[in-house]
Amino acid sequence: MGKVLDISDRLKSHKSSKTNDSRQRVIATPMVDITEMRATALREDRRNVKRTILTEFIAVHAVVPEMGLVKVSLFDITRKGLSFDLEDKRGAFKAGEEVAMRVYLNHQTYFPFVAKVKHMTHIEDEGVSRHGVEFVTDTINDVALQHFVAFIETVSASLRYDKGDVLVSNINS
Repeated sequence: MGKVLDISDRLKSHKSSKTNDSRQRVIATPMVDITEMRATALREDRRNVKRTILTEFIAVHAVVPEMGLVKVSLFDITRKGLSFDLEDKRGAFKAGEEVAMRVYLNHQTYFPFVAKVKHMTHIEDEGVSRHGVEFVTDTINDVALQHFVAFIETVSASLRYDKGDVLVSNINS
């Protein structure tokens, strides 16, 4: 058989640490609740994935006066509106302006919508103006736009980054 451990000294020590009413003394150790930290990390990961989708998968353009259709960098999107960056050399929109915009699903297919600028912030070190816009409601693509936003929110909640941890081998070509 295997080795037998002698724990008699430990048992004697353990019995002497009991209180007078024969209950074991409990040593309090601080517990850390990681639930909130974990939820924060998940929210941050989802936000980063959502931003990746918005900047690399979806092409958004705005009609800029005297320039025509200009690609903007979509920064964030919600059911009520979105934010986008416009390069400084393309100018900036003012609060209250209505902007004709398009979301391109491929190089030729898009759906148009109208947004109203709520605020604009110049980000000097990035060379852009960030615009926060609100969707103009009761337009022809109001329903399509809401479904599109819901799609982005739903998909981004379950997407993950590919870190190269799953590799396929032995593929015959």
